[in-house]
Amino acid sequence: MRPGRLSWSLLLRCRRAAAALGAPRCRPLPARPLSAAAALRAPLRPPGTGGGAPWNGAADADGDEEEEEEEEDEAALEELLGPSPLAPGPGAQRVAVVHPAVKWGPQKSPLTTAELQVAEAVALVDTLQNWTVLDKIIIPTKNPNKKFVFGKGNFQVLTEKIKKLPHVTAVFLNVERISSLTKKELEGAWGVPVFDRYTVVLHIFRCNARTKEAKLQVALAEIPLLRSNLKNEASQRDQQRGGSRYIMGSGETFLETQNRVLKERELKIRNALEKLKRKRALLRTQRRKCEFPMVSVMGYTNSGKTTLIKALTGEAGLQPRDQLFATLDITAHAGYLPSHMPVIYVDTIGFLTDLPHNLVESFSATLEEVAYSDLIVHVRDITHPETILQKATVLSVLRNLNLPSHLLDSMVEVHNKVDLIERYKPAEDNALAVSALHGHGLEKLKQEIEKKILTATGKKILTVNINLEGPQLSWLYKEATVREVEVMPEDGTARVKVIIGSSAFGRYKNLFPNSEIFMS
Repeated sequence: MRPGRLSWSLLLRCRRAAAALGAPRCRPLPARPLSAAAALRAPLRPPGTGGGAPWNGAADADGDEEEEEEEEDEAALEELLGPSPLAPGPGAQRVAVVHPAVKWGPQKSPLTTAELQVAEAVALVDTLQNWTVLDKIIIPTKNPNKKFVFGKGNFQVLTEKIKKLPHVTAVFLNVERISSLTKKELEGAWGVPVFDRYTVVLHIFRCNARTKEAKLQVALAEIPLLRSNLKNEASQRDQQRGGSRYIMGSGETFLETQNRVLKERELKIRNALEKLKRKRALLRTQRRKCEFPMVSVMGYTNSGKTTLIKALTGEAGLQPRDQLFATLDITAHAGYLPSHMPVIYVDTIGFLTDLPHNLVESFSATLEEVAYSDLIVHVRDITHPETILQKATVLSVLRNLNLPSHLLDSMVEVHNKVDLIERYKPAEDNALAVSALHGHGLEKLKQEIEKKILTATGKKILTVNINLEGPQLSWLYKEATVREVEVMPEDGTARVKVIIGSSAFGRYKNLFPNSEIFMS
């Protein structure tokens, strides 16, 4: 076999890994969400029955029960994934972006400016189809958490500005979250719906969700807003009716009834996510059997994660988009490291400053996949004026995910888009400068990833001299990853390059103590 050529055994392993990810048999693996529902939907058949051959047997009853259970699950999911009561209408929105600029105190961030925060708010609005920004207004405030957010004088000036805007349909107040009471007061004063960052980001997630798992997580993130709106609605009903607060014959108030319905909905969503989580764990076990290392590529939204993965894998089907939260579902992509070791790169959801805790928590099922990675690659847009704040945001979220300490300690930091900065050199010693778009620095990055992967997995790259008449070659194909076989027909031996784990290497030395081994 020529050096560098993949063996049939490795090809079969790649195919098994692809199947474990729910992908067709091809190399490199196409992007597929790691949610497991679709991957396990196809019924299993016993060996030898063939794809189209009829099959009758004692397992038919079990198969029918499984199909019925799946149909029930699908029907329950469809009910949960119906139209959202919180989604803004499908029509165009003409938005006034209002930013409360904190002048001093603990709520003022030293790593950013009001202008940069407004620019990010505008980028969020521009991400949504048919949404346009009419005006950007920065108003100073001492405490953005009070009822009207601004002081009396500034609030009056702001109200006059908003009412003078032609055809304004909504106001985006650039704060993490406003209370239902504040929302009600502001909408009463301005005469249009008021959205906070939670609402806008959630709507972007809603628009970009493709898999059932992502849609369920959006539905879960809506629960706190629905609960908040419910209190307002109950309060209004009490004021309007002025009499009994109880629903006729039920013994429950309107608030109690709706809270119960909401709790039941939340429980159903969590149960559905738990089922998908168990199925994903099964797929993860199948991938582990193939021993392909996993690298999670993480970073601030729009930092170039997908572009980097496309550059590392050469996967033509990947189409990066220049917008916030273009990637919502986790997807997997196969590539090769310098030693020809196959590796799976996982593209993850991007992070954002002031992303509400409830929103991050709702997507914990998706982000859980990161904890099972062998390595994290943190991608930074080094050209962004808030790159230091963005790094702090990503690291803060990663710490809150309770990831294993070795993952955080071994993380590879990548400074992307260096082609836009002349003669760029990273200030951090351990950071690697790359241009994912133009391919600059990729080989060095691959070498660093391989070094960290070998350390994390305990694998070694070895060259072994074997006798072709002995059992070594078949053993290596079974217990290790054979990279290259160079046959010397004149003496009936072969030089085999393998990637092998520590435990398998120990077993090999015990079984074949006279074998010649060279460390690569």
